[in-house]
Amino acid sequence: MKELAHNIFIETDYPGVTLGAINWKHSMVLIDAPLRLEDIRAWRSTLLNLGAGSERLLINLDAHYDRTVGARSMDCTIIGHEKMASVFHNRPITFKSQSTEIGALSELYDSIGSIRWAPPDITFSKEMQLNDENASIILEYRPGNASGSIWVRMPEEKIVFVGDSVVVNQPPFLAFSNISTWVETLQQLLLPEYREYIIVSGRGGIIRQEQVKKQIEWLTRVEQKLNDLASAQGTADDTEKMIPLLLREYNQNIPELPMFKRRLKFGLNQYFTRNYSQPNG
Repeated sequence: MKELAHNIFIETDYPGVTLGAINWKHSMVLIDAPLRLEDIRAWRSTLLNLGAGSERLLINLDAHYDRTVGARSMDCTIIGHEKMASVFHNRPITFKSQSTEIGALSELYDSIGSIRWAPPDITFSKEMQLNDENASIILEYRPGNASGSIWVRMPEEKIVFVGDSVVVNQPPFLAFSNISTWVETLQQLLLPEYREYIIVSGRGGIIRQEQVKKQIEWLTRVEQKLNDLASAQGTADDTEKMIPLLLREYNQNIPELPMFKRRLKFGLNQYFTRNYSQPNG
């Protein structure tokens, strides 16, 4: 666990997403949850050792499986965007490990078993603020990478958690995104006001603005390839041919590579079908 500022921590050692913890005087504010039950137990034990208050809030940065599978077991009041809540309404009531093929880390662990989803207890539309004495946490709707995606910003400490808006050393999730909006959102991180900020990726921990620029370039390249395919009267199945080129910049000798291929196959197919395919009839 790494302390970014006084009583503000991140944890990157568990499989899944980057976790956050803000230890206020009377409460603990958590960002996302571990995947596996053994990691949830370990994380909760770590939080107790910080001397956290009895009140705990859990913020989910979006509805992705990897950050919400363990939310119920954290036994917290959950906060998320209103569009995130609608995602849960369209899912099966329970999640079974390895039942999806979207390229999520949660697909790799049989030990997760069957769990019941935990939709947010508190939702907001554009912005929400939490306060504790002289500190504040601002939850901001930042669309693009997923339905109901948000950032969590601490203006006094100049720290921002951006979730899967930026991921490092792995391809991002495209299936439920809007690339043009996503790029516009990422451009905000390049503004002068964020130059002094610590930026925390949902997969990779602390990142630099150079990595934000790299994400923008990658997404722009993907959108251009999809536009070219649509102009050539291609189909969603044809998007699979893009995968080798899009994966070329990632390490080809890592065990996660098959998962990354599934992620891109599903994401490109779904994105093309939703945005370019003509309805029948």
